[in-house]
Amino acid sequence: MKLLVISDAPDPGLWDYFSKDKLQGADAIISCGDLPASYLSFLVTMANRPLFYVHGNHDTKYEHQPPEGCDCIDGQVVDFKGYRILGLGGCMKYNSSVHQYTERQMERRIAKMGRSLNRGGVDILVTHAPAEGMGDLEDGCHQGFACFKDLMDRFKPQYHLHGHVHLQYVPTWPRVREYGATTVVNASGKYFIELPDKPEQEWARPRGGLRGWLDGRR
Repeated sequence: MKLLVISDAPDPGLWDYFSKDKLQGADAIISCGDLPASYLSFLVTMANRPLFYVHGNHDTKYEHQPPEGCDCIDGQVVDFKGYRILGLGGCMKYNSSVHQYTERQMERRIAKMGRSLNRGGVDILVTHAPAEGMGDLEDGCHQGFACFKDLMDRFKPQYHLHGHVHLQYVPTWPRVREYGATTVVNASGKYFIELPDKPEQEWARPRGGLRGWLDGRR
């Protein structure tokens, strides 16, 4: 399965000069946030493919004018072609606007999805902010969440897709990183990923589940 992942800045080739061949056969589009609703609505219409999104910290207009025809997966686990996708939008809290969370608030968001996560795990983690130490910055707004690394440690998703930290901020940084069993991708602009065949064995529930995970972080 091929996915087109996007974030932070519309790609001119997908908007001003769109043609279906530029989708490179993608089965779905995933937005990691901070993109105009009109851009997402355009893509889902022209591509005729599902588009899943989480909120970025600048997506305040989504509250009144969400992207039409797109599926918000923020705070949810959804299934697509046999892959379980967990969405967690927002960034580290730095003012009083929406889609911003403290570390503890993000932990609680994860804990609320305990049943869904324990029932089937996660194949793809989609966030706006990066994980702590995995392509984040030192300023308050662009700090990553430590609990995202804990999620990857416990559930071992194949991919973590995020945005928020534009690649132009630190041009020498890689777009793709590895963290344990997880490939971490900064989706700034656009990027394509192809997922391997799913393993035949059933997903094994982590010992202690989400409650044990949360207790261990206190």
